[in-house]
Amino acid sequence: MTTTRPKGTNDFLPEDTVKWQYVESVLRELALCYGFEELRTPIFESTELFLRGVGETTDIVNKEMYTFEDKGGRSITLRPEGTASSARALIEHKLYGGPLPVKLWYTGPMFRYERPQKGRFRQFHQFGVEAFGSQDPALDAEVISFAMSFYETLGLRGLEVRLNSVGCPKCRKEHKEKLQEALRPVLGELCADCQSRFEKNPLRIFDCKNEHCQELIAGAPTILDCLCDECHDHFEKVKTYLTGAGIPFHIDSHLVRGLDYYTKTAFEILLSDIGAQSAICGGGRYDGLIQDLGGPDTYGVGFALGMERVFSAMEAQGLSFPQRPRCDVYFVALGDDAKKSMFPILTTLRKEGIKGEIDFMGRSLKAQMKAADRVHARYAVIAGEEELKNNEMILRDMTDKSQANIKIEDMKEELIRRIK
Repeated sequence: MTTTRPKGTNDFLPEDTVKWQYVESVLRELALCYGFEELRTPIFESTELFLRGVGETTDIVNKEMYTFEDKGGRSITLRPEGTASSARALIEHKLYGGPLPVKLWYTGPMFRYERPQKGRFRQFHQFGVEAFGSQDPALDAEVISFAMSFYETLGLRGLEVRLNSVGCPKCRKEHKEKLQEALRPVLGELCADCQSRFEKNPLRIFDCKNEHCQELIAGAPTILDCLCDECHDHFEKVKTYLTGAGIPFHIDSHLVRGLDYYTKTAFEILLSDIGAQSAICGGGRYDGLIQDLGGPDTYGVGFALGMERVFSAMEAQGLSFPQRPRCDVYFVALGDDAKKSMFPILTTLRKEGIKGEIDFMGRSLKAQMKAADRVHARYAVIAGEEELKNNEMILRDMTDKSQANIKIEDMKEELIRRIK
Protein backbone atom coordinates (compact mmCIF):
# COMPACT_ATOMS: atom_id res chain seq x y z
CA MET A 1 0.00 0.00 0.00
CA THR A 2 1.43 3.36 -1.02
CA THR A 3 1.39 6.41 1.23
CA THR A 4 -0.60 9.40 -0.02
CA ARG A 5 -0.67 13.01 1.12
CA PRO A 6 -2.87 13.87 4.13
CA LYS A 7 -6.46 14.85 3.44
CA GLY A 8 -6.88 18.56 2.80
CA THR A 9 -3.30 19.12 1.63
CA ASN A 10 -1.77 19.51 -1.82
CA ASP A 11 1.39 18.74 -3.74
CA PHE A 12 2.43 21.55 -6.06
CA LEU A 13 4.29 20.13 -9.05
CA PRO A 14 6.76 22.08 -11.21
CA GLU A 15 4.02 23.28 -13.59
CA ASP A 16 2.21 24.67 -10.51
CA THR A 17 5.17 26.21 -8.72
CA VAL A 18 5.96 28.36 -11.74
CA LYS A 19 2.55 29.98 -11.23
CA TRP A 20 3.23 30.43 -7.51
CA GLN A 21 6.54 32.12 -8.24
CA TYR A 22 4.84 34.56 -10.60
CA VAL A 23 2.07 35.51 -8.15
CA GLU A 24 4.55 35.80 -5.28
CA SER A 25 6.77 38.06 -7.39
CA VAL A 26 3.81 40.41 -7.99
CA LEU A 27 3.15 40.53 -4.25
CA ARG A 28 6.80 41.18 -3.42
CA GLU A 29 7.00 44.04 -5.90
CA LEU A 30 3.81 45.62 -4.55
CA ALA A 31 5.07 45.27 -0.97
CA LEU A 32 8.18 47.17 -2.01
CA CYS A 33 6.07 49.90 -3.65
CA TYR A 34 3.89 50.26 -0.54
CA GLY A 35 6.83 50.25 1.88
CA PHE A 36 6.20 46.89 3.60
CA GLU A 37 9.11 44.70 4.75
CA GLU A 38 9.12 40.90 5.02
CA LEU A 39 8.65 39.08 8.34
CA ARG A 40 9.14 35.32 8.80
CA THR A 41 7.72 33.65 11.92
CA PRO A 42 7.62 30.02 13.15
CA ILE A 43 5.06 27.63 11.70
CA PHE A 44 4.08 26.65 15.25
CA GLU A 45 3.55 28.85 18.29
CA SER A 46 2.45 28.53 21.91
CA THR A 47 -1.27 27.70 21.94
CA GLU A 48 -1.83 30.56 24.39
CA LEU A 49 -0.94 33.06 21.66
CA PHE A 50 -3.93 32.06 19.55
CA LEU A 51 -6.29 31.70 22.52
CA ARG A 52 -5.55 35.31 23.48
CA GLY A 53 -4.94 36.72 20.02
CA VAL A 54 -7.54 35.06 17.79
CA GLY A 55 -10.23 34.73 20.45
CA GLU A 56 -11.71 31.86 22.45
CA THR A 57 -15.17 32.33 20.90
CA THR A 58 -13.97 31.90 17.31
CA ASP A 59 -14.48 28.78 15.23
CA ILE A 60 -10.74 28.71 14.60
CA VAL A 61 -9.93 28.26 18.29
CA ASN A 62 -12.94 26.13 19.19
CA LYS A 63 -12.98 23.73 16.24
CA GLU A 64 -10.13 24.11 13.78
CA MET A 65 -6.70 24.40 15.43
CA TYR A 66 -4.04 21.71 15.13
CA THR A 67 -2.92 21.61 18.76
CA PHE A 68 -0.60 19.08 20.39
CA GLU A 69 1.64 18.65 23.41
CA ASP A 70 5.36 18.53 22.67
CA LYS A 71 7.90 16.35 24.50
CA GLY A 72 8.41 19.10 27.07
CA GLY A 73 4.71 19.09 27.99
CA ARG A 74 4.05 22.45 26.28
CA SER A 75 0.84 23.06 24.33
CA ILE A 76 1.83 23.92 20.76
CA THR A 77 -0.40 24.91 17.82
CA LEU A 78 0.34 25.02 14.10
CA ARG A 79 -0.41 28.61 13.14
CA PRO A 80 -3.98 29.01 11.80
CA GLU A 81 -3.40 32.65 10.71
CA GLY A 82 -0.58 35.19 10.59
CA THR A 83 -1.64 38.30 12.51
CA ALA A 84 -1.17 36.88 16.02
CA SER A 85 2.35 35.68 15.17
CA SER A 86 3.20 39.08 13.65
CA ALA A 87 1.94 40.82 16.78
CA ARG A 88 3.96 38.46 19.00
CA ALA A 89 7.11 39.22 16.97
CA LEU A 90 6.46 42.96 17.25
CA ILE A 91 6.22 42.70 21.05
CA GLU A 92 9.09 40.24 21.54
CA HIS A 93 11.56 42.27 19.45
CA LYS A 94 10.20 45.67 20.60
CA LEU A 95 9.72 46.84 17.02
CA TYR A 96 7.25 49.42 18.32
CA GLY A 97 10.26 51.29 19.78
CA GLY A 98 11.57 52.20 16.32
CA PRO A 99 10.14 54.36 13.51
CA LEU A 100 6.38 54.09 13.15
CA PRO A 101 4.35 52.75 11.55
CA VAL A 102 5.98 49.31 11.41
CA LYS A 103 4.83 47.85 8.07
CA LEU A 104 5.34 44.10 7.65
CA TRP A 105 4.33 41.41 5.18
CA TYR A 106 4.50 37.62 5.41
CA THR A 107 3.61 34.55 3.41
CA GLY A 108 3.52 30.84 4.14
CA PRO A 109 1.43 27.80 5.08
CA MET A 110 -1.37 27.97 7.67
CA PHE A 111 -3.28 25.05 9.20
CA ARG A 112 -6.93 24.59 10.11
CA TYR A 113 -8.83 21.35 10.62
CA GLU A 114 -11.74 22.02 8.28
CA ARG A 115 -13.88 19.99 5.90
CA PRO A 116 -11.87 20.12 2.66
CA GLN A 117 -13.72 21.59 -0.31
CA LYS A 118 -12.99 23.76 -3.31
CA GLY A 119 -10.95 26.73 -2.17
CA ARG A 120 -10.65 25.46 1.42
CA PHE A 121 -7.89 23.15 2.65
CA ARG A 122 -6.37 21.98 5.93
CA GLN A 123 -2.97 23.25 4.89
CA PHE A 124 -3.40 26.44 2.92
CA HIS A 125 -1.21 29.42 2.14
CA GLN A 126 -1.69 33.06 3.02
CA PHE A 127 -0.10 36.35 2.13
CA GLY A 128 -0.70 39.11 4.63
CA VAL A 129 0.32 42.62 5.59
CA GLU A 130 0.28 44.21 9.05
CA ALA A 131 0.86 47.90 9.84
CA PHE A 132 1.43 48.76 13.49
CA GLY A 133 1.59 52.08 15.32
CA SER A 134 -0.84 54.44 13.56
CA GLN A 135 -4.58 55.07 13.92
CA ASP A 136 -4.72 57.14 10.73
CA PRO A 137 -7.76 56.11 8.62
CA ALA A 138 -5.58 56.63 5.54
CA LEU A 139 -3.59 53.55 6.60
CA ASP A 140 -6.79 51.48 6.55
CA ALA A 141 -7.39 52.71 3.01
CA GLU A 142 -3.79 51.93 2.07
CA VAL A 143 -4.00 48.24 2.99
CA ILE A 144 -7.26 47.93 1.04
CA SER A 145 -5.58 49.69 -1.88
CA PHE A 146 -2.65 47.24 -1.67
CA ALA A 147 -4.98 44.24 -1.90
CA MET A 148 -6.99 45.71 -4.78
CA SER A 149 -3.82 46.65 -6.66
CA PHE A 150 -2.63 43.06 -6.38
CA TYR A 151 -5.78 41.56 -7.86
CA GLU A 152 -5.96 44.20 -10.58
CA THR A 153 -2.30 43.59 -11.52
CA LEU A 154 -3.18 39.93 -12.07
CA GLY A 155 -6.05 41.03 -14.32
CA LEU A 156 -8.95 39.86 -12.16
CA ARG A 157 -12.33 41.43 -12.92
CA GLY A 158 -15.54 41.83 -10.93
CA LEU A 159 -13.89 42.65 -7.60
CA GLU A 160 -16.08 44.05 -4.82
CA VAL A 161 -14.94 45.62 -1.55
CA ARG A 162 -17.34 45.00 1.34
CA LEU A 163 -16.77 47.50 4.16
CA ASN A 164 -18.01 47.87 7.72
CA SER A 165 -17.02 49.26 11.11
CA VAL A 166 -17.20 46.93 14.11
CA GLY A 167 -16.63 49.82 16.51
CA CYS A 168 -14.60 49.86 19.73
CA PRO A 169 -15.25 48.44 23.22
CA LYS A 170 -17.42 51.46 24.03
CA CYS A 171 -19.62 50.98 20.92
CA ARG A 172 -19.70 47.22 21.34
CA LYS A 173 -21.03 47.45 24.92
CA GLU A 174 -24.03 49.49 23.77
CA HIS A 175 -24.58 47.29 20.72
CA LYS A 176 -24.30 44.10 22.75
CA GLU A 177 -27.14 45.20 25.03
CA LYS A 178 -29.39 46.20 22.12
CA LEU A 179 -28.60 43.05 20.12
CA GLN A 180 -29.25 40.75 23.09
CA GLU A 181 -32.53 42.51 23.77
CA ALA A 182 -33.60 42.06 20.13
CA LEU A 183 -32.55 38.40 19.89
CA ARG A 184 -33.60 37.14 23.32
CA PRO A 185 -37.16 36.25 22.14
CA VAL A 186 -35.73 34.00 19.40
CA LEU A 187 -32.68 32.73 21.30
CA GLY A 188 -34.00 29.17 21.34
CA GLU A 189 -34.30 29.14 17.53
CA LEU A 190 -30.66 30.12 16.94
CA CYS A 191 -28.11 27.41 16.21
CA ALA A 192 -25.96 26.05 19.05
CA ASP A 193 -22.97 28.16 18.03
CA CYS A 194 -25.01 31.37 18.04
CA GLN A 195 -26.56 30.51 21.40
CA SER A 196 -23.04 30.15 22.76
CA ARG A 197 -22.03 33.49 21.23
CA PHE A 198 -25.12 35.24 22.62
CA GLU A 199 -23.53 35.92 26.02
CA LYS A 200 -19.82 36.02 25.15
CA ASN A 201 -19.75 37.89 21.83
CA PRO A 202 -23.15 38.37 20.20
CA LEU A 203 -21.66 40.53 17.44
CA ARG A 204 -20.26 37.34 15.89
CA ILE A 205 -23.78 35.99 15.40
CA PHE A 206 -23.75 38.13 12.25
CA ASP A 207 -20.92 35.88 10.99
CA CYS A 208 -23.05 32.72 11.21
CA LYS A 209 -23.54 30.87 7.91
CA ASN A 210 -26.76 29.18 9.04
CA GLU A 211 -29.56 30.47 6.80
CA HIS A 212 -32.20 30.33 9.53
CA CYS A 213 -29.99 32.34 11.88
CA GLN A 214 -29.51 34.92 9.15
CA GLU A 215 -33.28 35.20 8.76
CA LEU A 216 -33.70 35.69 12.51
CA ILE A 217 -31.14 38.50 12.71
CA ALA A 218 -32.24 40.27 9.51
CA GLY A 219 -33.80 43.19 11.37
CA ALA A 220 -31.54 43.20 14.41
CA PRO A 221 -29.63 46.38 15.31
CA THR A 222 -26.19 46.52 13.71
CA ILE A 223 -23.00 47.99 15.07
CA LEU A 224 -23.33 50.89 12.61
CA ASP A 225 -26.40 51.95 14.58
CA CYS A 226 -24.27 52.27 17.73
CA LEU A 227 -20.95 53.79 16.65
CA CYS A 228 -19.47 56.35 19.02
CA ASP A 229 -18.35 59.71 17.61
CA GLU A 230 -14.71 58.60 17.30
CA CYS A 231 -15.53 55.37 15.44
CA HIS A 232 -18.08 57.14 13.23
CA ASP A 233 -15.53 59.80 12.30
CA HIS A 234 -12.88 57.17 11.59
CA PHE A 235 -15.25 55.21 9.35
CA GLU A 236 -16.27 58.30 7.40
CA LYS A 237 -12.62 59.18 6.76
CA VAL A 238 -11.82 55.66 5.55
CA LYS A 239 -14.68 55.95 3.06
CA THR A 240 -13.42 59.37 1.95
CA TYR A 241 -9.91 58.06 1.31
CA LEU A 242 -11.20 55.06 -0.65
CA THR A 243 -13.46 57.27 -2.74
CA GLY A 244 -10.58 59.67 -3.42
CA ALA A 245 -8.41 56.76 -4.54
CA GLY A 246 -11.10 55.56 -6.96
CA ILE A 247 -11.77 52.32 -5.04
CA PRO A 248 -15.51 51.53 -5.05
CA PHE A 249 -16.97 49.80 -1.99
CA HIS A 250 -20.25 48.48 -0.64
CA ILE A 251 -21.30 48.98 3.00
CA ASP A 252 -22.15 45.63 4.61
CA SER A 253 -23.46 46.20 8.15
CA HIS A 254 -23.40 42.43 8.87
CA LEU A 255 -19.71 42.03 8.04
CA VAL A 256 -17.82 41.27 11.28
CA ARG A 257 -15.04 38.87 10.14
CA GLY A 258 -14.36 35.60 11.97
CA LEU A 259 -11.77 36.83 14.48
CA ASP A 260 -12.33 38.54 17.82
CA TYR A 261 -9.50 41.07 17.60
CA TYR A 262 -11.07 43.42 15.02
CA THR A 263 -11.99 47.01 15.96
CA LYS A 264 -13.31 49.81 13.76
CA THR A 265 -12.63 48.98 10.08
CA ALA A 266 -13.46 45.50 8.79
CA PHE A 267 -13.45 44.59 5.11
CA GLU A 268 -13.55 41.76 2.62
CA ILE A 269 -12.89 41.58 -1.11
CA LEU A 270 -15.32 39.35 -2.96
CA LEU A 271 -15.27 37.69 -6.35
CA SER A 272 -18.54 36.11 -7.47
CA ASP A 273 -17.32 33.59 -10.03
CA ILE A 274 -15.22 31.25 -7.85
CA GLY A 275 -18.10 29.40 -6.19
CA ALA A 276 -19.28 29.45 -2.59
CA GLN A 277 -15.96 30.68 -1.22
CA SER A 278 -16.35 34.10 -2.82
CA ALA A 279 -14.30 36.05 -0.24
CA ILE A 280 -10.73 36.12 -1.52
CA CYS A 281 -9.30 38.62 0.97
CA GLY A 282 -10.21 39.96 4.39
CA GLY A 283 -8.85 42.24 7.03
CA GLY A 284 -9.34 45.29 9.16
CA ARG A 285 -8.15 47.21 12.19
CA TYR A 286 -7.21 45.61 15.53
CA ASP A 287 -6.21 48.43 17.85
CA GLY A 288 -6.38 46.36 21.06
CA LEU A 289 -4.54 43.22 19.97
CA ILE A 290 -1.00 44.19 20.97
CA GLN A 291 -2.13 45.19 24.45
CA ASP A 292 -4.16 41.98 24.80
CA LEU A 293 -0.97 40.02 24.08
CA GLY A 294 0.99 41.82 26.77
CA GLY A 295 2.53 44.62 24.72
CA PRO A 296 2.03 48.40 24.89
CA ASP A 297 -1.12 50.06 23.60
CA THR A 298 -0.36 49.96 19.85
CA TYR A 299 -2.65 50.44 16.87
CA GLY A 300 -2.77 47.89 14.05
CA VAL A 301 -4.41 47.23 10.68
CA GLY A 302 -3.86 44.61 8.00
CA PHE A 303 -5.25 41.94 5.71
CA ALA A 304 -4.66 38.35 4.65
CA LEU A 305 -5.47 36.66 1.37
CA GLY A 306 -5.57 32.99 0.46
CA MET A 307 -3.11 32.05 -2.25
CA GLU A 308 -5.04 28.98 -3.41
CA ARG A 309 -8.08 31.17 -4.00
CA VAL A 310 -6.00 33.47 -6.18
CA PHE A 311 -5.29 30.57 -8.54
CA SER A 312 -8.94 29.45 -8.49
CA ALA A 313 -10.02 32.98 -9.38
CA MET A 314 -7.51 33.29 -12.22
CA GLU A 315 -8.55 29.90 -13.59
CA ALA A 316 -12.26 30.81 -13.36
CA GLN A 317 -11.66 34.00 -15.37
CA GLY A 318 -9.40 32.30 -17.93
CA LEU A 319 -6.34 34.37 -17.04
CA SER A 320 -3.01 33.04 -18.26
CA PHE A 321 0.30 32.86 -16.49
CA PRO A 322 3.66 33.82 -18.00
CA GLN A 323 5.41 30.96 -19.75
CA ARG A 324 8.24 29.18 -18.01
CA PRO A 325 11.61 30.80 -18.71
CA ARG A 326 12.88 29.09 -21.86
CA CYS A 327 16.16 27.20 -21.91
CA ASP A 328 18.94 29.19 -23.59
CA VAL A 329 21.01 26.25 -24.77
CA TYR A 330 20.70 22.46 -24.75
CA PHE A 331 23.85 20.38 -25.10
CA VAL A 332 23.30 17.26 -27.21
CA ALA A 333 26.13 14.93 -26.21
CA LEU A 334 26.62 11.83 -28.38
CA GLY A 335 28.87 9.77 -26.15
CA ASP A 336 30.89 10.24 -22.97
CA ASP A 337 33.76 12.08 -24.65
CA ALA A 338 31.37 14.69 -26.01
CA LYS A 339 29.75 15.11 -22.60
CA LYS A 340 33.18 15.58 -20.96
CA SER A 341 33.95 18.36 -23.44
CA MET A 342 30.57 20.03 -23.05
CA PHE A 343 30.20 19.95 -19.28
CA PRO A 344 32.87 22.61 -18.51
CA ILE A 345 31.33 24.93 -21.12
CA LEU A 346 27.85 24.45 -19.62
CA THR A 347 29.15 25.11 -16.09
CA THR A 348 30.82 28.36 -17.18
CA LEU A 349 27.71 29.53 -19.03
CA ARG A 350 25.55 29.01 -15.95
CA LYS A 351 27.90 31.23 -13.97
CA GLU A 352 27.15 33.90 -16.58
CA GLY A 353 23.42 33.55 -15.88
CA ILE A 354 22.68 31.55 -19.05
CA LYS A 355 20.11 28.78 -18.67
CA GLY A 356 21.47 25.51 -20.03
CA GLU A 357 20.75 21.79 -19.89
CA ILE A 358 22.50 18.60 -20.99
CA ASP A 359 21.30 15.06 -21.61
CA PHE A 360 21.78 12.60 -18.74
CA MET A 361 19.93 9.64 -20.26
CA GLY A 362 22.29 8.57 -23.05
CA ARG A 363 19.55 9.11 -25.64
CA SER A 364 19.85 9.15 -29.38
CA LEU A 365 20.41 12.33 -31.41
CA LYS A 366 16.73 12.40 -32.39
CA ALA A 367 15.52 11.93 -28.80
CA GLN A 368 17.85 14.62 -27.48
CA MET A 369 16.68 17.11 -30.11
CA LYS A 370 13.10 16.40 -29.04
CA ALA A 371 14.15 17.08 -25.45
CA ALA A 372 15.63 20.40 -26.56
CA ASP A 373 12.30 21.28 -28.18
CA ARG A 374 10.37 20.35 -25.02
CA VAL A 375 12.32 22.86 -22.94
CA HIS A 376 11.99 25.49 -25.73
CA ALA A 377 15.76 25.80 -26.12
CA ARG A 378 16.93 28.73 -28.24
CA TYR A 379 20.10 26.89 -29.29
CA ALA A 380 21.36 23.32 -29.36
CA VAL A 381 25.03 22.42 -29.23
CA ILE A 382 25.67 19.04 -30.86
CA ALA A 383 28.84 16.95 -30.74
CA GLY A 384 29.86 13.34 -31.37
CA GLU A 385 33.05 11.56 -32.37
CA GLU A 386 33.27 13.24 -35.79
CA GLU A 387 32.95 16.76 -34.38
CA LEU A 388 35.47 16.12 -31.62
CA LYS A 389 38.04 14.85 -34.15
CA ASN A 390 37.80 18.24 -35.85
CA ASN A 391 37.95 20.10 -32.48
CA GLU A 392 34.53 21.63 -33.05
CA MET A 393 30.85 21.44 -32.14
CA ILE A 394 27.70 22.22 -34.09
CA LEU A 395 25.72 25.27 -32.93
CA ARG A 396 22.12 25.04 -34.11
CA ASP A 397 19.59 27.88 -33.94
CA MET A 398 16.35 26.13 -32.91
CA THR A 399 14.19 28.95 -34.30
CA ASP A 400 15.36 29.22 -37.90
CA LYS A 401 17.18 25.82 -37.97
CA SER A 402 20.41 27.38 -39.23
CA GLN A 403 23.62 25.93 -37.88
CA ALA A 404 27.37 26.51 -37.87
CA ASN A 405 30.47 24.58 -36.86
CA ILE A 406 32.26 26.37 -34.01
CA LYS A 407 35.68 25.56 -32.53
CA ILE A 408 35.38 24.08 -29.04
CA GLU A 409 37.53 26.81 -27.49
CA ASP A 410 35.31 29.48 -29.11
CA MET A 411 31.91 27.95 -28.22
CA LYS A 412 31.54 29.63 -24.83
CA GLU A 413 32.13 33.14 -26.15
CA GLU A 414 29.95 32.53 -29.21
CA LEU A 415 27.02 31.45 -27.03
CA ILE A 416 27.47 34.39 -24.65
CA ARG A 417 27.53 36.77 -27.62
CA ARG A 418 24.38 35.33 -29.18
CA ILE A 419 22.37 34.89 -25.98
CA LYS A 420 23.34 38.06 -24.14
